[in-house]
Amino acid sequence: MTGTSRDAKRARSAQRILAAAQEEFAAHGYTRTTIRGIADRAGVHASLVMQHYGTKAALFAIAAELPDNDDKVATDHLLDVLNVRLGELPPETRALVRSMLTVPEAEESMRNFLDERVGNLAQSMQGDDAQVRALLAVCSILGLTVAQHFLKLSAFETVPREELLQAAHAWMRP
Repeated sequence: MTGTSRDAKRARSAQRILAAAQEEFAAHGYTRTTIRGIADRAGVHASLVMQHYGTKAALFAIAAELPDNDDKVATDHLLDVLNVRLGELPPETRALVRSMLTVPEAEESMRNFLDERVGNLAQSMQGDDAQVRALLAVCSILGLTVAQHFLKLSAFETVPREELLQAAHAWMRP
């Protein structure tokens, strides 16, 4: 096997692993996704996943990146996130959101996560106002999460989820 074909095979394996990771994270979320599940989906040994990406957190960071300058992908991603947030929150998300205003470590963790989301989203959007639109979108989804799951605004009982998603799509459209 030549160096070029070995490099090509390695690159194909890395791409298969990344695609499998994106599918697993989308289907199960970060917490319930396992390296073994990603490896099984990619058709490789779990050690190869670790060789290519190091840790689950590092693989997630790459898998969650949005492509640059693609407003449609960014809008679709935001709608997917909103759809998940309108559903039942995982216990770890509920704990982090509940604690972010009173526990310094939770505050820092949430700030770092949201800063990363704003940066990633802004990079995927087009236009001079991409940073502002990304900031507003991330803050809006956080606000909706708090309003529905913690404040339990009664309007969430009367407005169908699909109607919320349609309104959000119109609002987020570039």
